[in-house]
Amino acid sequence: MDGLRTALKRRCHNAAVAPSDAPKVYLAGPLGFTAAGRAFHASEVVRRVREAGFVPLDPWAVPPKLAEAFTLPTDDPSRPAALRRSNRAAGKRNAALIAAADAVLAILDGTDVDSGTAAEIGYAAALDTPVVGLRMDTRATGDNEATIVNLQVEWFIRASGGHVLDTDLDDAIKVLTKVLRRATR
Repeated sequence: MDGLRTALKRRCHNAAVAPSDAPKVYLAGPLGFTAAGRAFHASEVVRRVREAGFVPLDPWAVPPKLAEAFTLPTDDPSRPAALRRSNRAAGKRNAALIAAADAVLAILDGTDVDSGTAAEIGYAAALDTPVVGLRMDTRATGDNEATIVNLQVEWFIRASGGHVLDTDLDDAIKVLTKVLRRATR
């Protein structure tokens, strides 16, 4: 697995991430699907990750070329093919960002963990990239009273060397700092 991770990081780093000595943190979560979520993601999550001294790897900062397909009218006959191309490119780009990350900060809000976020957590865990999962949503979820979210998602987060929190972004940044400090030793 180390060879795969190294190859992915080398191949993807140059294409997707500006070089920096600061730890790189992939920002997983469903916040980009709504205007309110995008505003919180940009003004709070991205900003505070950056202020903590990390380089945010933001899947919601979609390059204009990828976003073009989503602006095509729904009755445009070229839209389905354009969307398929953009979807593949976005998935590949996100995988590259995860492979280049030193850690993942995953927002676990919603009635269940977003399926894309769950996939990103699993991929990061398979690459031995620590994940800090944060649930700020006050609704009860999880498979039973001993879980904060889906038990399998929690297992992958903990197996990655990360933590699952049901607190706030400040605590998540503190834990992320500790996880990254431990990972670089």
